Amino acid sequence: MKILHLYHVLMNLYGDYANISALCRILKTNGTEYSLDKKSITDELSLLDYDFIFVGSGTEQNQRLAMHHLKAYKEDLKEYIQRGKFALFTGNSFEMLGSKIQSFLGDIEGLQLFDFTVTEKAGIRKTSDAIFTLEGLDTPLVGFINKCSEIEGIANFLFTVQRGLGNSKGENTEGILYNNFFGTHLTGPILVKNPHFLKYIAEKLTGKELSIEAFAYEQKGFEITLKNLKQ
Repeated sequence: MKILHLYHVLMNLYGDYANISALCRILKTNGTEYSLDKKSITDELSLLDYDFIFVGSGTEQNQRLAMHHLKAYKEDLKEYIQRGKFALFTGNSFEMLGSKIQSFLGDIEGLQLFDFTVTEKAGIRKTSDAIFTLEGLDTPLVGFINKCSEIEGIANFLFTVQRGLGNSKGENTEGILYNNFFGTHLTGPILVKNPHFLKYIAEKLTGKELSIEAFAYEQKGFEITLKNLKQ
């Protein structure tokens, strides 16, 4: 199992590095061998060599730097996603894959792997605790949203919003799901705060049933968070 943590320093708000720590831990405790590479904008990429790619959330400035670097590998990333290989992009990192970002400084061309459009709101940040549901998963997810954007044109959404912010104002859907590409603004980090979602992703990735007994502390944290958010 080959894992790539892409832009591991540049895109690492909200402790998003812990998503990779959690993924590696569930693989290790369940006897799955893996290797982990960390790459950034000074590195050449061979995306198709990997089984799982993760990119976390960053500032708008760092997002632009990452997007500029990733454009050179646009076709490889497109093929990676079309093959059904696994990727998780959290926070504003998945916004890079849309058609364009309409910023207050002008339009910025995205990687154009998907048709959606991102519109940034100058001087406005929207934050919210969140409860989301995922089709095929009985237990909801919890986390936190912090963004300055609205996204329109996503046909294949990832989550249904029970509480919190959707892709755009008034929408009850959030994120994007295409083949095995998962994109969401939900941070926390998502795989730590939601061990059942970690299990869901890791089982799809490995093709075998896995245990989350090693995540008893995280599971208790999830249960307390969900209970408090429902009050």
